[in-house]
Amino acid sequence: MSDILQRYQAGPADLLQVLRQVQARFHHVPPWAIETLVKTWGLSYAAVRSVVSFYHFLSFEPRGRYSLYLSDSATDRMLGSEAILQRLSERLNVTPEQTRDDGLVSLHRTSCTGLCDQGPAGLINGRPLTRLTPRRADEVTDLIQSATPLEEWPADFFEVSNPVWRHNLTLQHPIAPGHAITRMLAVGPDAMLDELRASGLRGRGGAGFATWQKWQACRKAPGPRAITCNADEGEPGTFKDRMLLMQWAHELIEGMTLAALTVGATQGFLYVRGEYEFIEPHLRDVLQARRGQGLLGASVSGSGLAFDVTLHMGAGAYVCGEETALIESVEGKRGIPRTRPPFPVDRGYLGLPTVNNNVETFVQVAQIAVHGSNWFAAQGTGASRGTRILSVAGDVARPGLYEVPWGVTVAEVLADSGATDVQAVLVGGPSGKLIDASQLQRQISFEDLPTGGAFTVFNRSRDMVDVAAQYTRFFAHESCGFCTPCRVGCGQLVETAERLIGGHASASDINRLKETASLMQHHSHCGLGQTAAHPLLDVIQHFPDQIDRRLVPDEQAFDLDAATADMSFGVTADRTTDTHADMHANTPTLARRPA
Repeated sequence: MSDILQRYQAGPADLLQVLRQVQARFHHVPPWAIETLVKTWGLSYAAVRSVVSFYHFLSFEPRGRYSLYLSDSATDRMLGSEAILQRLSERLNVTPEQTRDDGLVSLHRTSCTGLCDQGPAGLINGRPLTRLTPRRADEVTDLIQSATPLEEWPADFFEVSNPVWRHNLTLQHPIAPGHAITRMLAVGPDAMLDELRASGLRGRGGAGFATWQKWQACRKAPGPRAITCNADEGEPGTFKDRMLLMQWAHELIEGMTLAALTVGATQGFLYVRGEYEFIEPHLRDVLQARRGQGLLGASVSGSGLAFDVTLHMGAGAYVCGEETALIESVEGKRGIPRTRPPFPVDRGYLGLPTVNNNVETFVQVAQIAVHGSNWFAAQGTGASRGTRILSVAGDVARPGLYEVPWGVTVAEVLADSGATDVQAVLVGGPSGKLIDASQLQRQISFEDLPTGGAFTVFNRSRDMVDVAAQYTRFFAHESCGFCTPCRVGCGQLVETAERLIGGHASASDINRLKETASLMQHHSHCGLGQTAAHPLLDVIQHFPDQIDRRLVPDEQAFDLDAATADMSFGVTADRTTDTHADMHANTPTLARRPA
């Protein structure tokens, strides 16, 4: 692995990037590789092992030379992903979550891969597999069995399309590289902040903090400073950033550069989720092209101001979408959210004041610099200016991307996407809000239904309890294990959901679920634990009939078979150990005696 180490600077900051390369080459992180890092880079065994154990795409145990991951998101299941998984398992003679004895192939379920509009989808050695059918699964099996190199597979197996069904401000106005930088340098950083303030631009990652305020706070903090871009698009049902990274990367880097020139930062990091490894070569080409054009480097556009961007790839951890967890990961550590305050604008990357914004935010910053605040603020509502790119998936005729003005109703989006017989819509992913068919006139806006971009539709054939249970398993799988309310609470939520589906839950269990949810919302360390109960709580509120018909009296709720099958006291496997959690196994719990 000496050639891998030569490409990186010794130290913890590049540890995750090196481990990704080791995993790709050797199909796991072997003990001798850890030993090499300890001796060569002066790291501790604990530091290296803790990072390997945290990220889902890293492993101490050998995985297959063909590592096949099937997306287990709700939308993929709706499209038949479980049948595809079973077919692959049988034909490849490999058990899910295991590596075949000959080491040729391993088969895994994984969280949403950001391909919800073209599922069932998966990844094989980092490459996307889209629109999987039984026939395509058989073709994949044959290619693996014959050990055909991926370079010789049919190119259409890996095709990722980006259907945009509705364009508006952002997706109709590409910017020539350097145009926004020239405009900004002509007017200066104060005018740039004034323009952002007048535009009303708020962060597009979900929280909706005013962009100009974040930048101003960072600018006032003592330097040096840094910029991070959150492209860790892990919320199930979201895939807008995939399109922006593939087709609008110049505008994205332009926006990051504007932030740097405004706040006085010299270094930037583009943090991209590990599932988007297939976009990495394109992003590196864009960065190199911009350096060649003088738009990054020692003197941006001849200004004498230095700024450059480093591409940092994740390795499978939803929690790294939280800004402080992302910064921890950029520093080469486990992506565990920090305690706030201090906020990143005061103490972020390596303790430096740091601006962190979403991909869509940076793209729109660049466009505002060119077209002006009035152009942007002309659309939207009073507190939600401009447009929002929605990732529409689920039971719709036209899944894909829709750029809509803030304030559009849910019903308008459903009509655009060809949805019929709608039972429910999940706005903002599982951490967002699930609404029923009586609420379709509600608005997509910060005032009503804010969203990080996900918009998932369920028709009346769907079992909403099963949908909520799947999202709850997702949260349990992705919990970093740092705080007890989330680590234990997620396990209890999964247990209740499984008992509800199995016909072993009573009204008392629902009451206890609500108590657990309240505790998690008030005492969890970060947003994951605070929102993990949302899917179940929303189903209880909006679809009580689907809950009530499953409930049994307290005296019938005790599941003797489950109690005798598993007498362990654990709650969930978590990232505090060297093992990866299995999001699909029944959560082991101590069976509760009937009241």
